[in-house]
Amino acid sequence: MCLAVPGQVLSIVEGAIPELRCGQVDFSGVRKQINLAFTPEARTGDYVLVHVGFALTVVDEVEAGRIFEDLKMMGELAELEQES
Repeated sequence: MCLAVPGQVLSIVEGAIPELRCGQVDFSGVRKQINLAFTPEARTGDYVLVHVGFALTVVDEVEAGRIFEDLKMMGELAELEQES
């Protein structure tokens, strides 16, 4: 299963070419360097969906919150399945 996780863009570094555009993204306290080449519209403060180090799309804060809740529920379901 492929999974994209939302994170908030904290800072952006423009590269010499668009493929090198990257930024610091916060995933609920975990900060990672993410490639932003696929999301040229992303700005500091925006939420992006990230898969394997690449931001795939920009989402609004409400949608990011829904995704966080779904991921949390999936984790809780996985824990229940392990207990069975």
